[in-house]
Amino acid sequence: MVYLSFAQPPKNTVSLVVLGTVQDAGSPHIACKKECCAKLFANSDPDRKVVSLGLLDSKNKKTYLFEATPDIAEQLKTMKRYASWKADELPDGIFLTHAHIGHYTGLMYLGKEATNAKSVRTYTMPKMKLFLESNGPWDQLVSEKNIELLPLENNKAVNLSSGLQVIPFTVPHRDEYSETVGYTIIGPNKSALFIPDIDKWEKWETRITDEIGKVDYAFLDATFYDREEINTRNISEIPHPFVIESMTLFKELPTSEKKKIHFIHFNHTNPLLHPKSAKSKAVLKNGFQIARIGQEFQL
Repeated sequence: MVYLSFAQPPKNTVSLVVLGTVQDAGSPHIACKKECCAKLFANSDPDRKVVSLGLLDSKNKKTYLFEATPDIAEQLKTMKRYASWKADELPDGIFLTHAHIGHYTGLMYLGKEATNAKSVRTYTMPKMKLFLESNGPWDQLVSEKNIELLPLENNKAVNLSSGLQVIPFTVPHRDEYSETVGYTIIGPNKSALFIPDIDKWEKWETRITDEIGKVDYAFLDATFYDREEINTRNISEIPHPFVIESMTLFKELPTSEKKKIHFIHFNHTNPLLHPKSAKSKAVLKNGFQIARIGQEFQL
């Protein structure tokens, strides 16, 4: 793993780069009056980007983006800097998880007001595809051929190359406008699980511990550390696994399994955004990892 180096991977490799770790609304958060955002409104932190992963296929000179966030412009530049070849400015494909603001609204920058892109391949599940086709301004991206929507099927692999697969799978979440998926990303040598949003692990018909056992890295929803950090909202309206719940669920896993887990998708109130916080140190002490922007993982 390489951290914040913009190091170019060896030729003929596949790697994942963490391009963002924050929950949809970003950090600082709109209208936040708490201490967690006060200093950031005065001095922004360039590492506070909305959750996204970049996938680089050096052998085939292709890049893929997981999530189209409001921070897409900087995230695409970052991914380009990691490429060992002269990569295009726009990715060869975008994989969306669902229709919540942090995960798809970056598509707007592919439209005529911005890049006026040409047929960027955008992978979506059926309800997500219908949502984009049927609602403005997203339908204009389709009609103007700024994006090309490619259908995904639950648990059906997309073969990006002979040694690179992406498999979508549905997870329970607040599906107001689309279904919600996670992804298994399978490279030539290693694989990764990406589940930035889920209501609760126990609501999923699949055992998360089984899925962790099948991969080398697991980037998992860690929106809230615990319920104490949210005192302005009804937490039942925005369910996520608390980090303390996940650590309890995973506490009996072998050390080799725990170290696969990289918590990601942090609310602006989450102390895991601060590497030196006591709770960040506690997570690491318990054998887990915390995703940080700029980390690179070989697949």
